[in-house]
Amino acid sequence: MGATLSMQPFITIMVVRSRSLMLAAGLCALAAAVHAQADAAKAADDCEAAVAESVKRVRGRDAQDVQFVKAKRVVTPSSDEETSLKGEGRYRAAGGKVMPFSYSCALNTKTGATSGVVFRDLAQAEEKPFQPDLTNVSVQDCEGAAAATVKSKNPRAGRIVLDPESRQLRPAADEHIALEGRGAFERAPGMNASPFTYRCEVEPRSGRIVSVQTSL
Repeated sequence: MGATLSMQPFITIMVVRSRSLMLAAGLCALAAAVHAQADAAKAADDCEAAVAESVKRVRGRDAQDVQFVKAKRVVTPSSDEETSLKGEGRYRAAGGKVMPFSYSCALNTKTGATSGVVFRDLAQAEEKPFQPDLTNVSVQDCEGAAAATVKSKNPRAGRIVLDPESRQLRPAADEHIALEGRGAFERAPGMNASPFTYRCEVEPRSGRIVSVQTSL
């Protein structure tokens, strides 16, 4: 019985040492992971810096404000000393147009030298203009409803004028069509004209006016 009790301090010490070793191993693994992430981030930054220089050198003044999409980065260790990076970025071209591009490069993790820098402009899909079916839609009815709404909000309103040059058709919820524009009205006869905007939403199949909104 006495021999068994005398072993308890020894067992306790062994358990504590075992836990300490496990904790130390865990901390070492965590430190290694953090170090690896830092190395990967630095490799990506170095590669992107080389890509930015290449874009400016090739495109010249047509490439301004080169930026990279961090979420598109793909870092792949290709060997013990080399890491490859692929991703996407964009630059501002002449006239302010934003040009997206894809890129790839390789980085020697020991020397920090980059190689194989390649970038390629990505084709932008042209935005098609909104061309709704206006067979059953009456612009005049929409604008008449907008003018009537202004009149109902301002019973003393005099002349109400809508600007045809401001008309814009936009897609709306539930496949509806929205007509937006501007106008002006006299709050009372003889007063200066006050501007307003309007929005008329129509169900295109029936031509029914769903809603009319005006803002002064």
